[in-house]
Amino acid sequence: MINEECKDKAALALVKYIADDEKEEKVLANQQVIKTPIVRNGKLATVGYQPDAWKSWN
Repeated sequence: MINEECKDKAALALVKYIADDEKEEKVLANQQVIKTPIVRNGKLATVGYQPDAWKSWN
């Protein structure tokens, strides 16, 4: 779910190389590093623009 191509390289480096137990907090504080959109349909979800997957959802 991390966008390796985000514009904020400092935040990306922080999130990528921080200890695992602190990663969730830093991602939530630096949401610009998350791929969007995150689209949910019940228990199904996609990350990024995925119209073909969305069409198959009932």
